[in-house]
Amino acid sequence: MTLADLGWNAAFAEEFAPYAAAGWKPARLIRDNKITYGALLAGGEELEVTMSGKVYHEAETDAELPAVGDWVALELGGEAGETMIRARLRRQSCLSRKLSGRSTEEQVIAANVNVVVVVTDAGPDLSLRRMERYFAIIGKSRSKAVVLVNKADLFPDQQNREAAAAIRALSPDADVHITSAEQGASLQVLRQYLQCGISMTLVGSSGVGKSSVMNWLLGEDFQWTDEVNATTGKGRHSTTARELIVLPEGGILIDNPGIREVHMWTDEATLRERFADIEELAAQCKYHDCKHGTDAGCAIRAAMGEGRLGQARYEGFMKLEDELEKLRASRKKRQLTGDRHARRQQQGKARKYAERREREHEHEPPRRRG
Repeated sequence: MTLADLGWNAAFAEEFAPYAAAGWKPARLIRDNKITYGALLAGGEELEVTMSGKVYHEAETDAELPAVGDWVALELGGEAGETMIRARLRRQSCLSRKLSGRSTEEQVIAANVNVVVVVTDAGPDLSLRRMERYFAIIGKSRSKAVVLVNKADLFPDQQNREAAAAIRALSPDADVHITSAEQGASLQVLRQYLQCGISMTLVGSSGVGKSSVMNWLLGEDFQWTDEVNATTGKGRHSTTARELIVLPEGGILIDNPGIREVHMWTDEATLRERFADIEELAAQCKYHDCKHGTDAGCAIRAAMGEGRLGQARYEGFMKLEDELEKLRASRKKRQLTGDRHARRQQQGKARKYAERREREHEHEPPRRRG
């Protein structure tokens, strides 16, 4: 196994040059064990490694700490004989979402990923509003979007085709495939994306068949799966941790736990790009500050009335835009709070320094005159 098999390229090699001069080794993180990491080196050697204090303290947020998929510089047998992560290379792509709850922190789903495969079905799991969220964060990551309308054997052909068509309409540049893990031949479409050094991650709700897709790609029961529930159409197995796996036939998979909620982590430009049709309509409104409610000459309201724009899509856009605005406001408030805390610390240090200098001055012997 070479570094190229793991996704190494010229840009990583150029950035790594100073670390190579220090005698450190490149490795890709394949597992996060909470306290330690699993790292894979050229030749296929796997090591358990520890993050150095310098890497930890230089990270301004948890999202800047090493994550599965990252390339790192390792000092073999460093402190107390442990192999230490001395640096993390810049990510060439990063799939992230906002942490659940009221947090404004970024959660890294997969680092340095080239293809993101969203697994859903044409039944209970299908949500076009959730798919819009997936497309927004995938667009921000600069990865290729692929969607599997999976478990096709459980639903009528027409229902599967309508689901695929609706998803394509949301993102014409995404590849959408109808598949069934039970009928493995349909998963052959994934082989075209898994070339040497290409990293793919699977995301989606628990129970939509991600583990069965993984099993098929690996050619073995890497993930245990139970029988499908006759009522929900979902298996009982769900992945509990992220893990990077190098496939024997080439390509790299990053498995992920099921995602119940897709919290937004994107920017305004990406959101506008995903909803370019609404942006174009808004530009046609009579008034530039149109609220798209009762204002005269509203192009968006006219398009919804004529059936050219679905109300659900417009409401989904407004909800995402509102979430993005709240995220921006929360991050700004957090930054202001941090800046205020830093100023107080600095003022406190300055005050302590002045008091110390004053005490030292009091104890200084009197200077001689003449």
